[in-house]
Amino acid sequence: MSLFDRCEQSVAEALGNDACLVEYGSGSSQKIRKVLQRARPQAYVPVDISAEHLEVQSAALSRDFPWLKVYPTCADFTQPFKLPEPVSELPKVGFFPGSSIGNFEPNGAVGFLRNVLQTLGPEGQMLVGVDRKKDAAVLEAAYNDSQGVTARFNLNLLHHINAQLGASFEPDSFVHEALYNEALGCIQMFLRSRVAQTVMLGNHEISFAEGETIHTESSYKYDPAEFIELARRGGFDTEDWWTDENSWFALYLLRAVP
Repeated sequence: MSLFDRCEQSVAEALGNDACLVEYGSGSSQKIRKVLQRARPQAYVPVDISAEHLEVQSAALSRDFPWLKVYPTCADFTQPFKLPEPVSELPKVGFFPGSSIGNFEPNGAVGFLRNVLQTLGPEGQMLVGVDRKKDAAVLEAAYNDSQGVTARFNLNLLHHINAQLGASFEPDSFVHEALYNEALGCIQMFLRSRVAQTVMLGNHEISFAEGETIHTESSYKYDPAEFIELARRGGFDTEDWWTDENSWFALYLLRAVP
């Protein structure tokens, strides 16, 4: 959010006022609000997998920005999807401003960008946020935060598997752990078994030794040259990019390769 404060005017000028913004994983819509305070796009298409959350946030945006045409679209944004008909003739700008692209394996990120290109069309642009490589101690402190927010997020996977699949995980028997893999350039998150235990998942019996881990997530970090090359593989050239004062995060404006 502080990076947006730093470059929001430049971003607004780059986007112009005639485009349709397509936000991938709109969530709480906090970042799009910063853009809308500076730019006046012709339309906004928030895309999210949660229909209920999408409707609530879209209604709030329509109320707070009455000039904006909002077309909420419930879809899995990792796959190509059809945009609403009213925006079909407008120039498209994809909006993916967090660092969620790092949650894809690198080849998966390339595939995601190619799907974005298929949705936005050959003239499409993309505004995408990226978590930059930085000192391992900084990264590990963020993912092992002192308030335990990431730990609760990670352990919630076990609650969800129990609720949805009838498994018998005891979340208190696991502990959250996040480590930076420098060779891969990513944070890897794990759930480490505190004790030797056996879990039932349907008819399957899964045994864990004390200290054995479940690898739950990888979050890739990219230096500018690495991400520019990744974007190129995904079908986009880099028009411009911005970073924060610590060079910890970056925001890239991409355009479809002619």
